[in-house]
Amino acid sequence: MTGSVGLGRVLEPKGVLPQAAWRLDADPAIGPDEVRIRVRRLNLDAASYRQLAGKHEGDGAAIRAEVLEIVETRGKMHNPVTGSGGMLIGVVDEVGPDSPLPVKPGDLVATLVSLTLTPLRITDGLAGWDGLSEQVPAGGTAILFGRSIVGVLPDDLPPELALAVYDVCGAPALVDRVVRGYPGTPTVAVLGGAGKSGSLSLAAAKRAGARTHAVVVSEKERDALRGAGLADEIAVADARDPVAVAEAIGTPADVTVVCVDVPGCEHGAILATAPGGTVIFFSMATSFSAAALGAEGLAADVTMLVGNGFVPGHAEFAVGLLRSVPAVRALFEARIAGD
Repeated sequence: MTGSVGLGRVLEPKGVLPQAAWRLDADPAIGPDEVRIRVRRLNLDAASYRQLAGKHEGDGAAIRAEVLEIVETRGKMHNPVTGSGGMLIGVVDEVGPDSPLPVKPGDLVATLVSLTLTPLRITDGLAGWDGLSEQVPAGGTAILFGRSIVGVLPDDLPPELALAVYDVCGAPALVDRVVRGYPGTPTVAVLGGAGKSGSLSLAAAKRAGARTHAVVVSEKERDALRGAGLADEIAVADARDPVAVAEAIGTPADVTVVCVDVPGCEHGAILATAPGGTVIFFSMATSFSAAALGAEGLAADVTMLVGNGFVPGHAEFAVGLLRSVPAVRALFEARIAGD
């Protein structure tokens, strides 16, 4: 067990798992149950990139320098402010003899675990990245453990597109599971419905038989989502304004999904959810103390779930949605083109 979860890679503090560690050992030499990946591209999670871009006022060189500093200091990409990281794609370089992961050298793969627990070494100074997008061309090495999750990239999707989908693939799979547990035709509200996890969540909810309602931040996002046909109703509101969110939703939803990458969206989601309903938090900007205390203060009888990014079969489910729902693919491609 010690090797399979990466305890041997923890440098500081000893005794915690890699995700909770301040610093990891990113030495490219692998142990018997580890896999080394030659990194091609990182995908910074939206909350982390937004925080970095805001801190440096959109200065790409400064953003790049801080990402390099984080990885150099911590041996992983673990934003100390947001606590989040992202994921990566690369080519399998070496597989330890005891590794249970279903990969072989030469496979082009995506890591389906967070960069906050992945030993990472950058060797090219991120020279191919201008610092102005979440996707980061990169050279270096990353290490996967026996308990890691990894997926071989599908042949029919560009790597950048597959990476963007895999980054949020836990969201639609969990939404599908929750919605199918409701009788009849439940209502699902998605805050941030025009984003990556938001659009996939809407598609999953609709496929599971729900009526869908999206809240977006701008008329531009509303128009893009309307053209996609993923939401039965779309409203423009600031997800950080609880009253505005509740008014935008109208009749409280059975399931509310938070896919907004800014802090302060907890209370609006709770207020917009019907008694006995479910709130799913998929944003790394979520304050779980604010969610718990806010629900208590509102006397809200709701179940609150943390989207932990893993549901069995989540990668295949998300890619299946992308393949079968052209509107979802179009939204993803437009986002990648914009980056």
